[in-house]
Amino acid sequence: MIKVNNLFVNPIQIQDNWIFPNSLDDSDQKNQLQTQDVFSDKWSQFEQGNKKEELYSFQKEWFLQLYGFDSEEDLKGFLSTKNTIVDTGCGLGYKAAWFAELAPHAVVIGVDISEAARIAANNYKHLPNLYFYQADIASTGIKDDVIDFTVCDQVIMHTEDPEVTFAHLCSITSNKGEFACYVDRKKALPRELLDDYFRIATHDISKEQLWEMSSQLSELGKRLSELNITFDSPDIPLLGIKGGKQDLQRFIYWNFIKCFWRDNYGKEISDATNFDWYAPSNAKRYSELEFKNMIKQNSLEIHHFHEEEACYSGRFLK
Repeated sequence: MIKVNNLFVNPIQIQDNWIFPNSLDDSDQKNQLQTQDVFSDKWSQFEQGNKKEELYSFQKEWFLQLYGFDSEEDLKGFLSTKNTIVDTGCGLGYKAAWFAELAPHAVVIGVDISEAARIAANNYKHLPNLYFYQADIASTGIKDDVIDFTVCDQVIMHTEDPEVTFAHLCSITSNKGEFACYVDRKKALPRELLDDYFRIATHDISKEQLWEMSSQLSELGKRLSELNITFDSPDIPLLGIKGGKQDLQRFIYWNFIKCFWRDNYGKEISDATNFDWYAPSNAKRYSELEFKNMIKQNSLEIHHFHEEEACYSGRFLK
């Protein structure tokens, strides 16, 4: 197995599966510090709940779709040729642990700016090839050209400058390696305007108020879903509103305000999903052209590209 020390710019210490890198820069950006704080709060609260397994199962299935794998076995075959894997923005570390289980020959590292990295390190001590540390993923301290599979799933838009983060994660990816990345997709103009306005107000709102609002949004989504109303909307191109038959809750969700609700998830996951969207100050969205330009500017080749209403994602060859 590759020595973990060989992957870092500076010497490191390891205790259990926690990495203590030397001289990694802490985030000193106001927005990023606020984002770090709210995600630490989110993951700490979620860790204490009882819905983790439902979310993990859904996220693993979605990961396969987002990045072009037919099955878990297909992903396992892909990882069999990767000796170094990093999950940047790993949260509670369940995907990093998944990779470590599927690729026991590889060194797998999870990095997160929040306290979730410490929770993950404690939860997955039984996996000898898995390591975690806490850092801003825009400055990981990892050497250039050493990671065979770099993953940044549903995270990069929460960094201070996603374009800088994207370039850094490309730089640590090895020659002939692959970089998997997800960005939030721009929505209809009314939704974009509300989202942007709310980012400005975020610093003046307590986490307790944000959780309360997230719960209220879940309740709004639930009540709209229970109406079970489908209607035929006209196209409104200047506002980015698409016409056609649509469920009322989803119409409001995509075009005006994120009020996430799924019956099979229930309140806990729905609240966390709404909090995940509205709490962080940093939450940039992209058009398809903007995302593909970022890929091109970093001299990457598209291996797989996926789009849906929520996002764009793909795997890119260096």
